[in-house]
Formats: sequence, structure tokens, C-alpha cells
Amino acid sequence: MTLKIGVLMDDINTIKPYKDSTFAMMLAAQSRGHELFYFQQNDLVIETGQAYVTRRSVTVKDKTPDYYALGQSESCLLNDFHAILMRKDPPFDMEYIYSTYMLEMAERSGTLIVNPPSALRAVNEKFYINYFPELTPKTLVTRNISKIRQFIAQEGKAVVKPMNGMGGMGIFKVGRDDVNTNAILESLGNGKYTIMVQTYLDKVVDGDKRVLLVDGEPAKYGLARIPQGNEFRANLATGGLGEVQALTERELQLCQYIKPMIKDLGLLFVGLDVIGGYITEINVTSPTCIREIEAETGERIADTLIIAIEKRCA
Repeated sequence: MTLKIGVLMDDINTIKPYKDSTFAMMLAAQSRGHELFYFQQNDLVIETGQAYVTRRSVTVKDKTPDYYALGQSESCLLNDFHAILMRKDPPFDMEYIYSTYMLEMAERSGTLIVNPPSALRAVNEKFYINYFPELTPKTLVTRNISKIRQFIAQEGKAVVKPMNGMGGMGIFKVGRDDVNTNAILESLGNGKYTIMVQTYLDKVVDGDKRVLLVDGEPAKYGLARIPQGNEFRANLATGGLGEVQALTERELQLCQYIKPMIKDLGLLFVGLDVIGGYITEINVTSPTCIREIEAETGERIADTLIIAIEKRCA
């Protein structure tokens, strides 16, 4: 069956196709004969209790500068789609939440949303690991500056990060005797905003591995993002070097442990961040690294996801 698949994403003109996971999904869906439609957050409208969208058909091409072509704009009911890929990047702000409310109206009319709006709201990518303390480094979530300083003093070295960031932005390494600790905490709101503090894991030098799961099942390979030079952050956006690696036995065990949660919430596509055998984040908004893994292995992660969507829509 040919599916109508909507893709809610950031401006398609600004993506980097060679590394963009949303683009990989679009290529896979197109290759399997499905119709693709592109729209952004400002194309969503609720009017007299009905959810509408202004969409444009889109075709995609790989390894070429003219990697997409858009059709004419048209308005339709949001539930006209069989499935919608929610691929808007963070920040996870109120605008993002409003978009999930709108998508939820289509979901109630039978449209499959990947990932489900309720799960996107429930699984904050930083916070949700606190439900699995035995699988994570020691973690503190608070806006209480005294508690944060106490945690840093006890642990010796820690990582502080905002709750709604991505790509390594706003993440700092601090130490018990670090003269910059106060300035770093001030830059993160100095108690105005809730932040996460985690014990610093020395194993980050071996890589912060992105592990991708489709419908609860892990891909065979992950992307270890290895920090370079004096930079402790491993994110590709901050200069980390990507290295495709097979999953370890420990990483497979982590996937099996959280699989029931993934299935219960209906999450079709999830990215775990794993350092030294510990989960540091559970990514559900717009997990990345498909392209990097597929480029060096025989795995077809995007195709696996589209097949899972086909099964859900059958």
C-alpha cells in the first residue's frame, strides 16, 4: 500500500543531506514507493476544532546539490496522512509542545505519528534517564545552586547541561577546584533554570556512542563520537570524530532493559547516548546518526523504520 507520509521538520533548505537522518528517512520512504509531503511548524493550524496543514509534495535525491524539489502548496486536514514523521529539532519549548497538541488531533483520527505526541512530551531527553538510575551515571536534576555545588564537591568532576539543549550546546565540564565553576553556573541561569549535573565519566575519551533502536530493536552498529584535542564534548556538532562500532554486549543489555518502556510508549525511533556502559541521554525528538552508520555498514536503519511504519499502517 502506498502511504502518504508527512514530514514535519526544520527548513529543508538548511539541512546537510549527507548527514541528516530525516533526509535518510525520506530517501527510504520514497524508494519504497510512498508519497512524501513537507511542512514546518508554522504550517499547522487548528480551526473550529479541526487540524489543518499547508503542505508541499517533495521528492528527494541523494548525492547531488539539488537534493529536493517541492510541489505547489496545498491545504488539507492533518489526518489526511497515513503517517507523520515529527522531526523538528529541539529546543523543546512551548512551541514544540503546541505542535504535539496539533499532531495529537490527527493521531486521534487514525494518523500514525512518529514518535507519538504524548511520548514526546513524557520522555524529556535529559530527564527520563532518572527512571533508570542503575543504568546511568550519578545524576542530579535541580535549580538549587547549593545542591549543585555540593554535588560537584562530592564527585570531584561533573558535567552540567541545560535540560532543553542539543548538539552539545551549553554543556560544561566542572571540577571541585575549578575557578570557572561560578561563572559557568551563572551562564546556565544561576538557579533560575533547572539543569542536569552528572558525574564526569573518564570513558568519554573512548567515545559517546549513539545507539539507535527501531521499535525497540537496536541496530547492530552505533556511532561512537570521540572528543578531539582538549574538548571533552564528543558531539559531532562540537568537533567530535565519528567512528562506527558494533554494539557491545553491555550496550545490547541496556537496550533490552529499556525495551519495555519503548514499546509501552509506542516509540518507533529512539537514540541512546552511552558512555562507558552507562546511558546518559534517551533521545526521542529527532535522533540522528543514521547516515553515518549506513555509510560504513550494510545496515539499512531508515528502511527498517519505514517498514515498521508500513506494518503499523497496514
